[in-house]
Amino acid sequence: MDHFNYSGGRLHAEDVPLSRIADEVGTPVYVYSTATLTRHFLLFQQALDWTDHLICFAVKANSNLAVLKLLGDLGAGMDVVSGGEYARARAAGVPGGRIVFSGVGKTREEMRLAVEGGIRQFNVESEPELTLLSEVAASMGATVPIAVRVNPDVDAKTHAKIATGKSENKFGIPISRAREVYALAAKLPGLQVIGIDMHIGSQLTDLEPYRQAYTKMAQLCRVLRADGHPIMRLDMGGGLGIPYRRDNAAPPLPIEYGQVIRETVGDLGCEIEIEPGRNIVGNAGVLLSRVIYLKHGEGRDFLILDAAMNDLIRPAMYDAHHDIVPVIEPRTGAEVAPVDVVGPVCETGDTFARGAELPALGAGDLVAFRSAGAYGAVMASEYNSRPLVPEVLVAGDRFAVIRPRPSIEEMLARDVIPPWL
Repeated sequence: MDHFNYSGGRLHAEDVPLSRIADEVGTPVYVYSTATLTRHFLLFQQALDWTDHLICFAVKANSNLAVLKLLGDLGAGMDVVSGGEYARARAAGVPGGRIVFSGVGKTREEMRLAVEGGIRQFNVESEPELTLLSEVAASMGATVPIAVRVNPDVDAKTHAKIATGKSENKFGIPISRAREVYALAAKLPGLQVIGIDMHIGSQLTDLEPYRQAYTKMAQLCRVLRADGHPIMRLDMGGGLGIPYRRDNAAPPLPIEYGQVIRETVGDLGCEIEIEPGRNIVGNAGVLLSRVIYLKHGEGRDFLILDAAMNDLIRPAMYDAHHDIVPVIEPRTGAEVAPVDVVGPVCETGDTFARGAELPALGAGDLVAFRSAGAYGAVMASEYNSRPLVPEVLVAGDRFAVIRPRPSIEEMLARDVIPPWL
């Protein structure tokens, strides 16, 4: 469920017509719904209300400070994978004690930043990282909580580029080596072993891979406790999918996901952490774009938009689908025809959809890409020297620009020509 619906013949974000945002802010522009963000976060709270837990929003999905503050004020923790994301979470008012630091390539500087600013735990992904984190913490006179990310070698049955739990993926340490790595961690100064971390991938639409992975996690927890490690916290990862196609079967609900967690690890008495990102923000956002031209080609028509692959990379990078809908509601029974929806970037890959069945649209008409709140604005670039796409947050009948579109002059001013040129 989201809060982007037609009212009076126009598509709205909550109570704000998207055409109004387009007129006042310009296009392309990302638009987020406060009501949808809030609802989705609270569904995860409800799913885990049977145990002590913390929902750590995956900042990589959407790192806008306003979005982070909104979720932080609701009680969310944050899962970060860089020093920059850590700084964003802190700038949004999230205390260090609610921030989990993940990622395979943490640097010495990032570790120091998090130790100084406060951290709930580091999710450690390799033995070299264990050694470096121990060195950093000990040099600062600190002891930091850690969980080791264990790779369970479970096929998440998702896109190859977002699968993280198979043996060939770069993430975590093999589950077969977990005992020796935990033994090493227990001996190193500056580290406090408190939990196990596991994450198998993103956009999962089947709960069975979770059940397999979490069953392995429960078995490992019992083994590690028998070895003398005080495992008090289980970080279950995230990755629950969303419906990118409105005509597809809906993915599992958070309450069903929570039940799998309860059935597999609920008897261990551990605090539970989960790291949802896409499932909270994905359907809470749309990318709003305006048609530049309708171009008639050889055997196909092209709808050329002012949004491009630099604004929304997912279709080019993952062959991802986003429902594209007109902002003016089509009349009942309106004819549709296939059209390729493309952007103005000088790449054939700048194609959002091929043969999309859409009603007649022409220059100046507005369209919205649904389910664009996750991995949209955060992955945007200035390719072809196109200014970064702005972001807007809607709450009821109000909206605010939460990241402005930079001018071309501001974009150029970041470059420096050396004095010898």
